[in-house]
Amino acid sequence: MTSPKATAARKGRLTPAMAKRESKPKKRQRTAEILQRLEEEYPDACCALEHRTPLQLLVATILSAQCTDKRVNMVTPALFERFPDAASYAAAEMAELEEMVRSTGFYRNKAKSLQGLGQALQSDYDGEVPATMKELASLPGVGRKTANVVLGNAFGIDDGVVVDTHVGRLSNRLGLTEQKNPVKIESDLMALVPKGDWTLWAHLLIFHGREVCKARKPACADCVLVDLCPSAEI
Repeated sequence: MTSPKATAARKGRLTPAMAKRESKPKKRQRTAEILQRLEEEYPDACCALEHRTPLQLLVATILSAQCTDKRVNMVTPALFERFPDAASYAAAEMAELEEMVRSTGFYRNKAKSLQGLGQALQSDYDGEVPATMKELASLPGVGRKTANVVLGNAFGIDDGVVVDTHVGRLSNRLGLTEQKNPVKIESDLMALVPKGDWTLWAHLLIFHGREVCKARKPACADCVLVDLCPSAEI
C-alpha cells in the first residue's frame, strides 16, 4: 500500500530528465530543501562513534574502516582505557594492540596505523591531535575522510564533507553528483551545501541511508525526500 506521503509526492516530483537539466542555482535550492527536511526528520543526527577527545575520535575513525560503528563502539572502551594517550599507542606491543582491535577487521594494518599514529603525534605534535587537514592527512592511517570526521566533530571545523558509502550512494541517487570517486563527490557537495553545514550534511545522509534509503531496497514510499529525488520509485 502506498503511503499518503508518497501519493502526495507524485505531483510535481523531480524526474531524472528534470534533474539532468537542473541549473546550479536550482540544485543549490533543492539541496537546501533536502537539508531542511532531513534536519526535521533526524534532529539528533550526530557522529555515531563514541568518544570524549580528539584522539579517541581519531582512533575510532581509523578502526571504522570496513567496519560498523556499532562494532567499533564495542571495542573502544577497553582500548581507550588501556591506551589513554599518544605515548601509550607509540609504546604499545603490536601483538596486544592487534588482539584488542581484531574484531574490527584488517586488524594488523589498523594496529600498525595506531602505533604509527602515536609515534607521529609524539614526535611532531607534542602528543596532541593537530587541527588542520594537511597535518591530519600526514598521519599514518589518516586520509581525507578520517580528517574530515575529526575536524568536524572534534574541533567544530567544517573543512570538507565526509563521504562514506551512505553519503556517496544518496548523493548519486538524489542527483547531486554523477561522480563515483569520493574526492570528486565531496567537491560537488561542497559547491552545493553551505559550508557551515558540511559536517551536519554527512550525519543526516548517514542516518537517512541507514533508516530509509538503504543500498539494496530503499523505502521510497516512506521517504521525506521522495519528491526531490530523481531516483525515487513510487
